[in-house]
Amino acid sequence: MNSSFSVVKTSKSMIKPAKPTPQTTLNLSAIDNLPGLRCKVRTYHVYSMGVHEPGKVIGEAISKALVHYYPIAGRLIESKQGKLQINCTGDGVFLAEAFANCTLEQVNYLSHPLFPTHHQLLPDPSPDLDPTDILVLIQVTEFDCGGFVMGLEFCHSICDGLGAAQFFKSVAEFARGLTAPMVTPVWLREAIPTPPNLSYTSSSELPQLPILTTYKLEQLTIDISMEQIGMFKNKYYNLTGQRCSMFEFLAAKVWQCRTRAINLESDEEVKLVFFANEFQRLKLLT
Repeated sequence: MNSSFSVVKTSKSMIKPAKPTPQTTLNLSAIDNLPGLRCKVRTYHVYSMGVHEPGKVIGEAISKALVHYYPIAGRLIESKQGKLQINCTGDGVFLAEAFANCTLEQVNYLSHPLFPTHHQLLPDPSPDLDPTDILVLIQVTEFDCGGFVMGLEFCHSICDGLGAAQFFKSVAEFARGLTAPMVTPVWLREAIPTPPNLSYTSSSELPQLPILTTYKLEQLTIDISMEQIGMFKNKYYNLTGQRCSMFEFLAAKVWQCRTRAINLESDEEVKLVFFANEFQRLKLLT
């Protein structure tokens, strides 16, 4: 890796819908209102082969996509009951363009482990803009090899991973010259049932998370063959008479090894949390 890696940011702008959009207020679902989702999710998207002026191409495509995905160009507000809503203002999303002084190969295409200064690839709004107010922030960084990286911050309250992927798929379609998205977005948050007696928590009442200054994440890649997976799944079936999925097996084994490695007391309670797509289950319930 280039030890003098640096990124020069050349422009910052707000990308607004290319055409007028509805000025309205939309309610979010009970899931969207969960306090743990009131955060920005950061991701990096690496493209080894770029186009001429990728920032400009992506910016123009986002502007066209926002006509159809206009809630993303709005701002979060709270009702008197503390319920999150989207004020569809058309204010837009933030886009920064930048250049890096090396090739993607020199930074291993951002493969793990991420290099120490990878934060330079994330959007950094101007001081007059509040980053917590903008639902989507993007930085497009060109590399010497012609490829680019799109650093993305997406408000989880408005979109999960699948929703964000659908939006940027639409952006890619406009960038390729399409005049309309292949999948027309639909706002159906009301289809998600609201539990009875649900009370909402205002953002001003949310507890502050502790700052873990000594917390260090370790990254490790483990290869497990299909033969090993099959062997352990058969062993589980022989012991319990029940079957398990590949995900259940892998999650259980990794968590078991991790728990043993940190030498917890035998009666210590530990919990495993993972993301799951609930939309298929909701379809079955409706």
